[in-house]
Amino acid sequence: MSNSWWQNPCKSIDSQVVKQALARQQQLTKPAGSLGRLEPLAVRLAGLQGRLKPAIEQLWITIFAGDHGVVAEGVSAYPQEVTGQMLLNFVNGGAAISVLARQLAAQLEVVDLGTVTPNLELPGVRHLNLGLGTANFLQGPAMTRAQLEQALQAGRDSALRARGQGAQLFIGGEMGIGNTTAASAIACALLDIPVTQLAGPGTGLNAAGVSHKAQVIERALALHQGARGDAWQALQDLGGFEIAALAGAYLACAQEGIAVLVDGFICSVAALVAVRLSPGCRPWLLFAHQGAEPGHRHVLQVLEADPLLDLGLRLGEGSGAALAVPLLRLACDLHGQMATFAEAAVADRPA
Repeated sequence: MSNSWWQNPCKSIDSQVVKQALARQQQLTKPAGSLGRLEPLAVRLAGLQGRLKPAIEQLWITIFAGDHGVVAEGVSAYPQEVTGQMLLNFVNGGAAISVLARQLAAQLEVVDLGTVTPNLELPGVRHLNLGLGTANFLQGPAMTRAQLEQALQAGRDSALRARGQGAQLFIGGEMGIGNTTAASAIACALLDIPVTQLAGPGTGLNAAGVSHKAQVIERALALHQGARGDAWQALQDLGGFEIAALAGAYLACAQEGIAVLVDGFICSVAALVAVRLSPGCRPWLLFAHQGAEPGHRHVLQVLEADPLLDLGLRLGEGSGAALAVPLLRLACDLHGQMATFAEAAVADRPA
């Protein structure tokens, strides 16, 4: 793999601001540590944003969509046409993430990397046409190197647009029938955890369906031995366009200095790939929730992630991350707006 943009160094957290933010937390009118995990969250955001009082007013959400050739193996409860149909739902404002983006006053963009529905031209959607979805990874690599590089670049382009709009937090979401199969296969290749512990129901498979899905992944791993332990190869052989775009967006955000809020299982697998490609991006990734998909817990553990919520979510679209935004905003407000003991003329505990 030749040196390319994704190997560029990531920004460092501002350690001086972290010290100042920690000192401020100690002076606020509350017992030390009484706001639990909200305190280190605010301090970390201060360090990431390089400002003593962080804020999340400018929120950017990108939904990356792509279809998966492995759906031909019967691994999904839904037909593939749903991916393209949901793109229209996103831009028409009817999807869960559309509702959440409105409520959060977030900028929402939709990027179609390549679906099985040919010649889609939806107003408000960026159609990149990398292919009619990925290839069936039981018959060869899911994508070519050129497609993988284009998908990574699509993620980077989105992060650069977010930066141009002054985004203080980036959320990536995904849409693609069959993408829990691709994500599970990548996770298996990188984590050396049995397929049966990572493969789950996705959008609603029954027990027999999950068992069949696990068998499909087993066959794919046997075919793509080179993907084991190699994030790049795993992404090319087993991944999806939208998973690669998410990884590219996370890497670019870390390089540009934009904090990321990672959504559910599929986004966390993309984060795992990003961290394997460039470990320096890890500090920029905050994790929103632990989803219902069984593999998510394993991926979070490996990433040493401490998700904010556990609501049994399994929708995707970036919806779980959007739901966690008010917590981040309130953590910032508490950190920035609470009075110090001195300001409030409240006696502090004895030193």
